[in-house]
Amino acid sequence: MGHARTFWTAYQRARDASGTLVMRMDDLDPERSRGEYADAAIEDLRWLGIRWQEGPGATGQDRAGNRLGNGGPYGPYLQSKRHSIYENAWRGLMRRGLIYPCRCTRKELASAASAPHEGAQPSLDDEPIYPGTCRHLTAETAQLPGPTAGRFVPEAANWRFRVNDTVAVEFHDQHLGRQRFVAGIDFGDFLVWRRDNIPSYQLACAVDDAAMGITEVVRGADLLKSTARQILLLRALGVPAPSWYHCTLVADHNGQRLAKRHDALSLRALRQRGLTPMNIFSAELPVMA
Repeated sequence: MGHARTFWTAYQRARDASGTLVMRMDDLDPERSRGEYADAAIEDLRWLGIRWQEGPGATGQDRAGNRLGNGGPYGPYLQSKRHSIYENAWRGLMRRGLIYPCRCTRKELASAASAPHEGAQPSLDDEPIYPGTCRHLTAETAQLPGPTAGRFVPEAANWRFRVNDTVAVEFHDQHLGRQRFVAGIDFGDFLVWRRDNIPSYQLACAVDDAAMGITEVVRGADLLKSTARQILLLRALGVPAPSWYHCTLVADHNGQRLAKRHDALSLRALRQRGLTPMNIFSAELPVMA
């Protein structure tokens, strides 16, 4: 329900601005992402009456007025197919010393996360504030495997983006107003690449928003801190940030955020119970925030 309402909001905003709605699949994690899930999501969104101009399942023309081929001119629109693009961005950040390899184990990170951090505010999209244990490392000092064809490769270590503590990241959200997060207090050095050779959500989204010419990102309010992190990455990559619109979260009748455990309230389950898109759009359900 939450994802569907967010995409419906994006659809309305793109339509009202005579813009282009882009569907992009964040399917980087092979353990959680499956083709049948993506197909089901596309089917459910079409059932709601949403049509998008670029991305998997797109219909019509792209933003340049051309007939669609592979989903649009900026494909592929599945992040799992854009690995080389993300690696080029990683390589640029590494050359400039903006990221570093992290050798900390999960146990060490869990121990650091259990320690109190003065001034830190909990958030749904938090990762623990990193204590900076490996900040002094480079690819050479970390004794990573030697370069392949004269170049280091990102696998075999976690890589973190080095934030400048006390630097404030401020932006105006089109829905929630002024937002302000302070590096080192609200978030710390964050992951941009995992040791299993998977780029992070933060890096992939920032790179794709720039490469695809995205002018506005619409997503849930639980990702406000992710936006702050991505703004830092976009600055490091030397590209302008889009504008932002963060939707309030869909909640149950107790005011708790809907999650995957609320399977009975999923869009597919509501369809099977005979509800119509009008029921959902008119909030004729006790689950809307």
